[in-house]
Amino acid sequence: MAKDKIAYVCSNCGQESAKWVGKCPSCGQWNTFSEIRISGETGSMAAKQAAANVHKAMSHSGARPMLLRDISSKDEPRIDTHDTELNRVLGGGLVKGSIVLLGGEPGIGKSTLTLQTILNMPEKRILYVSGEESAHQLKMRAERISKELTDNVMILCETSLDDIFRHISDVKPEFVVIDSIQTISTADVDSSPGSLSQVRECASALLRFAKSSGVPVLLIGHITKEGTLAGPKILEHIVDTVIQFEGDNHYMYRILRSTKNRFGSTSELGIYEMQQQGLRQVSNPSELLLSQDHAGLSGIAISSAIEGVRPFLVETQALVSTAAYGTPQRSATGFDQRRLNMLLAVLEKRVGFKLVQKDVFINIAGGLRVTDLAMDLSVIAAVLSSNVDTAIETGWCMAGEVGLSGEVRPVSRIAQRIAEAEKLGFKDMIIPALNTQGLNTKKYNITLHPVRKVEEALRCLFG
Repeated sequence: MAKDKIAYVCSNCGQESAKWVGKCPSCGQWNTFSEIRISGETGSMAAKQAAANVHKAMSHSGARPMLLRDISSKDEPRIDTHDTELNRVLGGGLVKGSIVLLGGEPGIGKSTLTLQTILNMPEKRILYVSGEESAHQLKMRAERISKELTDNVMILCETSLDDIFRHISDVKPEFVVIDSIQTISTADVDSSPGSLSQVRECASALLRFAKSSGVPVLLIGHITKEGTLAGPKILEHIVDTVIQFEGDNHYMYRILRSTKNRFGSTSELGIYEMQQQGLRQVSNPSELLLSQDHAGLSGIAISSAIEGVRPFLVETQALVSTAAYGTPQRSATGFDQRRLNMLLAVLEKRVGFKLVQKDVFINIAGGLRVTDLAMDLSVIAAVLSSNVDTAIETGWCMAGEVGLSGEVRPVSRIAQRIAEAEKLGFKDMIIPALNTQGLNTKKYNITLHPVRKVEEALRCLFG
């Protein structure tokens, strides 16, 4: 019998070391190395059998080197989840044999989203493995989500990986859900569930099963207090797709975004609305985000943003007030605070508005977190509107990136941004002047105001 080995793994980047070190030589983080015990006979019997089947299949497949131009470029066959938002984030649906990791804050709705998805797939035989909730709790949630329960979903409350593989071989499911990976353990690793070695070994075994059987596996993962997925960083390297489910418990909206996807783009975004009956897909987020009338209120600007391939209009709110304690505050919710500091410096240096002794607060309405650089112009407009206490006229929106010299730089997909603003009834839109090259402005029923500098944009808004 082979002896067990002791190794040390960095929980931040997955770097391995034969001995403990204080500072990780790969990522530079301190005190991130944790001890793991590697069994001499790693892997459960079911996982070993799956690996053996893979090796056998590869050894008899007659694989040989091929020229790159002779390889077929057809897309992988997809499994429809009957959820438009989830399909968009996954790149068109689930890929057979793929392993997907879904992470999010506690109580954000990960289990609700997963259970709702599998209840809408009656054509697939699905095994839902729960290590956190009882079967009774899952039944109550399923009845709240769906009025009619199908006969294709089987619930297994189990935390032993060996028993899970035994049930999988008996049930032969077409889709497996593990909720959550931190609660699963194998007897071959001498450590508690949720430890680095357990998470790593269980994820590797499930990966071997997915690749050998062609059955897609969805893993639900916990989030640490720093906001990253719990467990070793190698967990994110093992899986094919990493999806983050984001949002604020005080808001009704939930954002589904992909941070890694081997079968699609990582820039896609899915939006849901949390309701009593579960999560509702938001196909047109612009109408929901702009549902309130803010006529006559200062500090509010509308921007045409794009996340992935979908444009939507988002409301930027700003509050500028005199600093009460001498040191001004800079706070941003849903927007990069370092970017806010840069824009305030541009507003002071290039436009001449003194904000040194002012507190500035920025909020993206609806609890969204937007990374589109085209938000720069709306942030500056909202700050100035609040500073002079003058409202921006109703029917105006804007899109543009602001440079350090105060110039308004062009943004991507300007035609889609204009079309979205026109569809929602906006009459005037400020765009970068360089974006008008090759743009047929006559086909739009919205008045376009091309600008080259921030001063020109502010002159259009405030005269």
